[in-house]
Amino acid sequence: MDKLQSILKRIDGKGYKAYKDIRGKYRFDGFTLHIDHVQGDPFAAPSKIRLEIPKERTILQEDWESTTSRKIRVEDTIARSVAKAIRQMDDRAGGSGKSGVIVIDRPAQELLDRTAVQLTDRSVIVCLSVGLPARGRKVLGKQAEKMLVTLLPQILKDSIFSLKEETVVDAVELCDQQDAIREFMAGNNLVAFIANGSVLPRESRISDRPLRTNEVVAFEAPESMTVSIPVPHRKEPVQGMGIQNGITLIVGGGYHGKSTMLEAIERGVYDHISGDGREFVLTDTKAMKVRAEDGRKITNVDISPFIQNLPFGKTTTHFTSEDASGSTSQAATIVESLEADARALLIDEDTSATNFMIRDERMQHLVSKEKEPITPFIDKVRQLYEEHDVSTLLVMGGSGDYFDVADTVILMDQYRPFDVTNEAKEIARTSVSNRKREGGERFGEIQSRKPQASSLDSQKGKRSKVAARGLHTIQYGTTDIKIDYVEQLTDASQTRAIAEILHFIEKKKWLGSLTVSDMLERVERQLDESGLASFTEFPNQHPGDLARPRMLELASALNRLRTLKVEQ
Repeated sequence: MDKLQSILKRIDGKGYKAYKDIRGKYRFDGFTLHIDHVQGDPFAAPSKIRLEIPKERTILQEDWESTTSRKIRVEDTIARSVAKAIRQMDDRAGGSGKSGVIVIDRPAQELLDRTAVQLTDRSVIVCLSVGLPARGRKVLGKQAEKMLVTLLPQILKDSIFSLKEETVVDAVELCDQQDAIREFMAGNNLVAFIANGSVLPRESRISDRPLRTNEVVAFEAPESMTVSIPVPHRKEPVQGMGIQNGITLIVGGGYHGKSTMLEAIERGVYDHISGDGREFVLTDTKAMKVRAEDGRKITNVDISPFIQNLPFGKTTTHFTSEDASGSTSQAATIVESLEADARALLIDEDTSATNFMIRDERMQHLVSKEKEPITPFIDKVRQLYEEHDVSTLLVMGGSGDYFDVADTVILMDQYRPFDVTNEAKEIARTSVSNRKREGGERFGEIQSRKPQASSLDSQKGKRSKVAARGLHTIQYGTTDIKIDYVEQLTDASQTRAIAEILHFIEKKKWLGSLTVSDMLERVERQLDESGLASFTEFPNQHPGDLARPRMLELASALNRLRTLKVEQ
């Protein structure tokens, strides 16, 4: 620490690049400061530092890391405490550009495996980004000393050194309960579970916090669909609605909560923090939200289960488009999701292509099948389940024809669910539809695709350029990957991780020899064995602000790469 203070005094008032002299490792009372990267300009991305705290200086207990999910939960709890301590700081160093900024990759409502805090055998590593103070482009040594020598120890004092045992225990116990529910779901053929008392609505479209008003209707499962799940750390089981594998319709009038329920189920692929209202809304982690996506790139995808006999003889077994329609994009997204091992599809008619979802009896009379290339989803959904064991949860308010293929029908009425399966089946029996099934008797095999090595090219001029631009854009070389409609991507740190993983794949030359599914399997294995940091350029330094993505979202980004070239 004394050496750091001495350097800051020496460079005070010099040009900003003099800050490069402080790179290195410094011992403080109770922790070690690693300055890994120093920004070259006050307006550039902030500098990267790590705070390394010996575990014996903390309250952490070995049992809290006994499982991978527990370890992630403890890291998350520490990250939230550090973020809170930073927010509550009254006095910050000021100056030009990003001067005085102190940031941790702050978790939101979902629990994600992040690099912000990492537990090793002996230490707790806290990764921060800091804006080194400047006036214009001159070093402000005194303000930098205040930031690094005074504020950083204060942040640790107010967070990890003040962490209460009950706070960590509560987080770990919730983790155990969520793990127990997921294990029960897997053993009892449940694709989703929503506990009684859950609060499904959010504050707004731009906020993922729970809606808190007197008018919020707490979730209550219909008796016929209620399951009781024993969980650790509480005497009573968790009761709620279990949605079985198969084909489930969510129906009801407009504004009665159909899409709200589906949105909660979408995010149930992630665990949520205590107090979120969705702590016990849990979904198969390989469930994929699918929608129409006009204008997206499609590369060599076999969409023939849904679309055949295009005009002018255009193939659909190796379909490519620079500007796909709503129906072809939705068909391609389903096939790509199956290739990436999706086990359930989540679909809302509001964001689907109408002609992809249904072709009714009257339209079949007017437009013969010979003149209609599209086989609607209604004629393939049952085949998907029976041949590939892929379930579907579908919000459908406009077509009762789906009653014929559904296993379960849930009616949402003023945000309350009712099991109306028997009524729907009786309606289907007595009000017979004469629409004809289309598209043959089988869905068919899922084709494997092999991306070519030239697909990933990060060069932009003489340099490699790969960067995430918020949640929905990745700049990759001279092109942008647009993932605006990949709806289960929840955090910009996941997008940054996807960018890092794609760049790693390019550098390691994995493409050209692996199929998409083999590549995803290899990435998942490395994530499990070596962690997110192993995909970064300097894994033993600040690993960046990364959060683990699902392989379904990684595949989605790859499939939307406009330079993608694949062979089947």
